[in-house]
Formats: sequence, C-alpha cells, structure tokens
Amino acid sequence: MQKIVLASGNAGKLVELQAILSGKEINLIPQSEYGVSDADETGLSFVENALIKARHACVATGLPAIADDSGIEVDALNGEPGIYSARYAGTSGSQADRDNNAKLLAELESIAEPQRAARFQCVIVYLRHENDPMPLICQGTWEGRILFSASGGNGFGYDPLFYVPTHDCASAELDAEVKNAISHRGQALRQLLQCWNSHR
Repeated sequence: MQKIVLASGNAGKLVELQAILSGKEINLIPQSEYGVSDADETGLSFVENALIKARHACVATGLPAIADDSGIEVDALNGEPGIYSARYAGTSGSQADRDNNAKLLAELESIAEPQRAARFQCVIVYLRHENDPMPLICQGTWEGRILFSASGGNGFGYDPLFYVPTHDCASAELDAEVKNAISHRGQALRQLLQCWNSHR
C-alpha cells in the first residue's frame, strides 16, 4: 500500500476520496494525523491553491500528497463564490456550511430560476515530493443550478442547494455512490487514477 497524505482537514472530502480510491493500493491519510495545519490558500485560482496545499503537506510529512481545491461558481454572481466557497460567509468550523448556504441564498434572492445556473469545479493535484517539477493536475466540472431552498441531508458544503438536472434532485439527496460517480470530485479523481501509473 502506498501512503499518500490528503492535504485537507475536510472530513467530507476524505470520505468521498477514500470511497473512490477503495480497492486501489493506496492508503490515504489525512494531514491531521501528522499534525499538519491547513495551508494558507493565497492563490487566485483552484489550481494554485491545490498546489499550495499539496506542497505544504509534502514539506511537512516527506510523503507524496493529494490536494483538492474545489468550489461553486454561480453565473449570476460573476463566478462567485469560486475559490472562496469554503469561507464565503467568513465563518469556519461547523457553522461554515450553514452560513455559506444562507449567504448564497440571500445573494440570489431576486434571481429567477433560469438565471441560477451554477457549477461545481474541482482541481486535484498529486505531488510525488515537494520539488516535483511535473505535478499531476486533474479537473472536473459538474453543471447544475442553485435551488431556492435547501434540500436533502447527504453530502456537505453547498450540496443541499445544488440542483442536479440529470437526477432531478439536490446533490444532498443523492446516495454517496451515485454522487461519487457523477460529481466534479469523482470526475477529477478518476482522471488522476488514469494518469497515475505512468507518473509514479
């Protein structure tokens, strides 16, 4: 089993990534198990932030690292919250998801359904070591729109507000297996697995 550090403290992401990687020769270990703090996300794009997080974990642990940077883009808000999705409302911890969702609904209060198009974006980066000159960078996009109220109890983040046209429900109403098969993160991680063997 290859040990790889997940450069995230997000429990929801860890569960999703471990589920998609199950059956592979990979032991994905959250950086918290090594006492690694979250990196400062100072990049201006999902790619930059994912690289910053992965390199931070490599430096701290000496192990290869996977980092994911993801968020939701809303057309009516010129792509916001984008890279600031996790801290959109300015709070952290257990309050963050609820506050972020409340802020997004408030921002879109006067926006009609046809103008509520949105998409989840995910970039996953794999670094073999901190000085890896050729990181693997994979990306997934999941199209949908923002609902007028939250629905469903699965998932995390903006899942209760994200309407999935192909399944006629909110992302938070999908079973984990279904979500992982079609989500932005699932897409990006499957790309990563395809590229992996030639890179390691």
